[in-house]
Amino acid sequence: MFNDLKGQRVLITGSTKGIGLAAAKAFAAAGAKVGINGHRHDASLNQLASEIESHGGEVVYFGADVTRSAECEALVSRFVEHFGGLDVLINSAGGLGGRRGLESIDDDFYDHVMDLNARSALMVTKYAIPHLRHSAKESGKTTSVISTGSIAGREGGGPGASLYAASKAWLHNVHRNWVKEFTKDNIRFNVISPGTIDTVFHADKSAEVREKIAGSIAMGRFGTSEELAP
Repeated sequence: MFNDLKGQRVLITGSTKGIGLAAAKAFAAAGAKVGINGHRHDASLNQLASEIESHGGEVVYFGADVTRSAECEALVSRFVEHFGGLDVLINSAGGLGGRRGLESIDDDFYDHVMDLNARSALMVTKYAIPHLRHSAKESGKTTSVISTGSIAGREGGGPGASLYAASKAWLHNVHRNWVKEFTKDNIRFNVISPGTIDTVFHADKSAEVREKIAGSIAMGRFGTSEELAP
């Protein structure tokens, strides 16, 4: 973990479980001010924020459905209003969205997967940019956008996951473009590309299938969310 995160204002979408949650815990433990997010407007998730906060930092839950542009704008606005600015955005919201072969894909399924993995990151980042730019100018330091891509974005994904793979490839490439657009503003962009991580993404797989997948991995096992956290 880096030692310069104390007081940094960090918004993490899709952070009530899995990779996003592990990142939230790591940033909080380093003394950051963290906004966690899920699609539910559920007061019980404030308890999760308190549990993370017990390890350090300041943590607040912000409910928002980031597949909807208006809620992306409201999420960023509420975060900035609470913490006074934004230094780091982590786009961790996303998911498989289901498996369908090409001939079974319809408009609704296409929109669902692309909204989940592409629109969400695009729109949250759009509304975050002015605040990241301001923080970079004010502090004289770089601010940062980090998004969760996937090895599927490079390798095409498994059976029935063509749209998931395409949405992650889109995410990788749009970040390359944003580097060109916003480097002048002292904003950094990075995408992590996890392989097989032991999250709910793989919960529907049988023990036999999981064992077969693990055997194809150099470490001989699935990775963990904690290994991806900063």
